[in-house]
Amino acid sequence: MLHTMAGYGQFCPVAKAMEVLDERWTILIVRELLLGSRHFNEIRRGVPRMSPALLTKRLRGLERAGVLTRDEVDGRSRYILTEMGLELFEVVEALSRWGTRWVGELGDVDLDPHLLMWDMRRTISVESWPRTRTMVEFGFGDITGKAARWWLVVNSGTVEVCDFDPGYDLTARVDTDLRTLIEVWRGDIDWATALHTDRLTIRADPVVRRELPAWIGQGISAATPRPGRSSIEQLTFASSDEQPL
Repeated sequence: MLHTMAGYGQFCPVAKAMEVLDERWTILIVRELLLGSRHFNEIRRGVPRMSPALLTKRLRGLERAGVLTRDEVDGRSRYILTEMGLELFEVVEALSRWGTRWVGELGDVDLDPHLLMWDMRRTISVESWPRTRTMVEFGFGDITGKAARWWLVVNSGTVEVCDFDPGYDLTARVDTDLRTLIEVWRGDIDWATALHTDRLTIRADPVVRRELPAWIGQGISAATPRPGRSSIEQLTFASSDEQPL
């Protein structure tokens, strides 16, 4: 097996694992594959700030390491996790829980509408949505340009996200700022709080306005419990008393 980076020179299994996973973007590519992305452009939508050249390099490295395989279907490359790659599910899940609990602060640079809408598209459960085509427009008042407006279309069990108006009848419009919707999606705040504090508004008929938060829901990590301030203070205090090895 080939590794994707220089070794640490340790026999420790953690060190050996990180020789495969430690390069920038690598674990996020694995995340995308675990979430169902199979083609290059699908993976790119989950890592929109990564250059195509670097993504190609990382995919080749993961293939050499045995984490994924690549085949051709109808002239398109398809990337599939191997048994080795699939075993990273619990690793990525644990990192997601840990990041949600302990590294929750978001800087402005972390706020990406493309990733937010792509994550909604692949995560939203369509079971509770109306059986007829339903289109929701999202307007971000703090963004200028094309990324300020998005359209979510649910129809016949499929979810699509557009950065242009597809022209269907509008069911609802959500007006907010990007940080608020990301915080709702992550579970940092709930829909009710965002609505009651006027950080987010829904324009629709009364039934849709009431049901839309449940239709959209929240992201996968939203259910992860957050530690209280006292827990963080206790952890910090305990860590300060520890002696170095």
